[in-house]
Amino acid sequence: MSTVVQLPTGKALIVRTAADVFLDSLGNPNTVRNYGIGVAKTAERIGEARPLASVTDDEIGEALEMLWGTAAVNTWNSRRAGVSSWLGWCRERGYEGPMVPAWAKRLAVPDSETPARSRMAIDRLVARREVHLREKTLWRMLYETAGRAEEILGVNIEDLDLAGRRCPVKAKGARTKARRRGQAHEDYVLETVYWDAGTARLLPRLLKGRTRGPVFVTHRRPGPGKVVSPRDVCPDTGLARLSYGQARALLDEHTALRGLGTGWDLHEYRHSALTHLGEQGASLLMLMAKSRHKKPENVRRYFKPSPEAIAELTSLLAPGDARR
Repeated sequence: MSTVVQLPTGKALIVRTAADVFLDSLGNPNTVRNYGIGVAKTAERIGEARPLASVTDDEIGEALEMLWGTAAVNTWNSRRAGVSSWLGWCRERGYEGPMVPAWAKRLAVPDSETPARSRMAIDRLVARREVHLREKTLWRMLYETAGRAEEILGVNIEDLDLAGRRCPVKAKGARTKARRRGQAHEDYVLETVYWDAGTARLLPRLLKGRTRGPVFVTHRRPGPGKVVSPRDVCPDTGLARLSYGQARALLDEHTALRGLGTGWDLHEYRHSALTHLGEQGASLLMLMAKSRHKKPENVRRYFKPSPEAIAELTSLLAPGDARR
C-alpha cells in the first residue's frame, strides 16, 4: 500500500526533491529498487538542483539515450518506464514538468535466442550413467515443471507434495504478503508448479529419507568463513543448498561440445517444455497457466516449434487424396 507523502508547498519543486518524494510514495520494495535506478541516474544527469519545470522533454530523452541508449532492450524499457512513471506522478499532483518525448519510445522486445531441445535429447541426457542422481532429478524437474531454475533450486523438502506431484515456489518478482505483526519479511505470495512420473520416480531416491532442508544440496559443507541462511542448509547433513552457478556449471560440464561455456543453459528446459506442450496442441491459456506468465506475448517467445512439427502441420494442407 502506498504511503502518504507530504509534498513541498509554496515553491517550485526541484528535481532531487521530486525524485525523492516519488520513490518514497512507492510501497513495493521491488518497484522502488527497479525504478530507483532510472529515476536517480536521470535526475543526476539533468541536474538535481534545477527546478523540475525548467527541464524540457528533449533533455529527458537525451538523458535516457546517453545513459541506456546502448543497453539491452529490457533495460532500456525498464529505465524508461521508471522515469515516465516519475514524471507522470509529478504532473498528476499539479507540478509542471517534462514528459518522456515521443522519440524516446519503448522498444519491442526481440524474440529469445534460447533454443528448445528435443525431447529425445533431454531423455538421453538424463539417462546417461555418468550423470549424478542429483543432476538427473534437477533436470527432469525443470523440464516437467517448466519452472525457472531459481524457483526449483529454492524448494525445500517440507514444501514438497510428493503424492500430489506439486509444490509451491517463490516466483520471479513475487510480491510480499500483507505483513502482520510477528510475520517474517520473507513471506511472499507463492505459486504452484507440477511435475509428472519422471520426477516422481527420482525424487524419493534423491532424498534418501531426508525430511527437512533444501531438496538440492552440494556435496560439501559450507566453509567456516561463509555465512549461510539456516533455510539453505540441510539440518541433518549440514550440506548447503546447490546454487544457480553450481547447477549451471554442472549442466555445462555434461553438454559442452566446444569447451567450457558452450553447453546447455538451465533455462532451456523451460523453453523446451513449453515448446513441446505447444506442439502437442496445448492452448495459449494452458501454456500461460503452466508457465505462470501473465502476458501472452511472453509465452510466444518461449514457443519454438521444430522443423519436423511445422512440416507435420503443413501436411494438413495437402489434397485430400494425398493425406490418405
